[in-house]
Amino acid sequence: MVQFNFLCNMGGNTFGKLFSITTFGESHGEGIGVVIDGCPAGLDIDPQKIEQDLQRRRPGQSKVTTSRNEPDSCSILSGTLNNKTTGAPIALWIANTNQQSKDYKHLEHSFRPSHADYSYYAKYGIRDHKGGGRSSARETAARVAAGAIAKMLLDHYKVTIQAYVYAVGSISLNETSAIDYTEIEQNIVRCPNKDIATSMISAIGQIKKAGNTVGGIVKCEITGVPVGLGEPVFDRLNADLAKAMMSINAVKGFELGSGFEATRMMGSEHNDVFEMNEGKIVTKTNYSGGIQGGISNGMPIYFKVAFKPVSTIMQSQSSINTEGENVQLEAKGRHDPCVVPRAVPIVEAMAALTLADHLLRARASKI
Repeated sequence: MVQFNFLCNMGGNTFGKLFSITTFGESHGEGIGVVIDGCPAGLDIDPQKIEQDLQRRRPGQSKVTTSRNEPDSCSILSGTLNNKTTGAPIALWIANTNQQSKDYKHLEHSFRPSHADYSYYAKYGIRDHKGGGRSSARETAARVAAGAIAKMLLDHYKVTIQAYVYAVGSISLNETSAIDYTEIEQNIVRCPNKDIATSMISAIGQIKKAGNTVGGIVKCEITGVPVGLGEPVFDRLNADLAKAMMSINAVKGFELGSGFEATRMMGSEHNDVFEMNEGKIVTKTNYSGGIQGGISNGMPIYFKVAFKPVSTIMQSQSSINTEGENVQLEAKGRHDPCVVPRAVPIVEAMAALTLADHLLRARASKI
C-alpha cells in the first residue's frame, strides 16, 4: 500500500517578495524552468544576455568542468511582447538534452556521502536518485536565466555586479594581487589575475587526475547601489544576501565586507569614518561592505562565498543503503572537479535577484 506523507509538501521553491522567482524541474527530467513575478512592465529584454550568462554556467565548457554537454538554450514562454516586459509573469524554459540516467542506477537504493540523498529521503520518503533530482545544481540554470533579467532591471538603475574566482583550495588572491577584470572571462577558471589563474587551472587538473575534488571562494563586487536598500530588522539586505548565497549548492560560508578579519581588529581601526566627496556622503574605508544596520549606505557592496569540494569523487567510498546495510560506492557519470568557475554567474544571479527585489521594495516604501 502506498503511503503519502501529507505533512511534507515541498516548499522553498520561491525566492523574493516583490520581484520573486519560482523554479521547477529536475536534473534528469525534461528540463528546468523558472517563473518570474513582479517584474515591471516596459523593461527591455535582450535574450542574448540571458544566453550569455547561461553559457558561463553551463556544463561541458572547459577541461575544469563536468563533461555533461548541455547547450542550455533558453525559451521565453510568456511575459514579454516585442522584447519588452508586459508586467505579466515571465516564464523561462531550459530543456535537458544530455542526461545519462543510467550512470545513477547503482545509487537507487544507496546514499552518497555528503549529498542530499539521505536527508531528502528521510524527509519525503521518496527521492529521485538520477543526478540528485531537485537537489542537483542543475536547478541553478533557472536562477541564472532569471538573474539575467534581474541584471537588466538593475542596469536601468546603473547597478553593476561582478563576481570572480578568488581562491581554489590554497591558491588565492590577496589584498596586493593585481586585479584585471577583463581577464575574468579570458581564462577557464574565471580569476582576474592571469598568473594565479594558471596555477589554479594546473591544481584542478592534478586533483581531477587523482579522482578527487577541491573547493574555493567566489568574490562578488556590486557598485552603483543606492542608499536605503534593506530593512533594519529581519529583512536586512545583508541577511537576504546571505540567504541567497547559502541557498546555492555546495556553499558553506558567506562573508560580507571585512568578515571574519573584523574579529582581529579594534573598533578604532574598523569604523568607517564619514566624509564629503563631491557633494556626497561617503566613507573613507569600507569595512562594512556597503551595508550598515542592514541598509545599503551607497558604498560598493562586496562579499565572499565559500564553496566546499564537490561531494562526488572518483574514488571508492563506504556508505549505507536504504536497508541500513553497509555498501561500497564507486562514482560514475560526469562531475565537476571544482565548482567555483561555474559558480561565478550563479553568485551574480542570486545577488541580482536580491538587489532587484530590494530595489522595488524601496521604491514602494515611499509616496
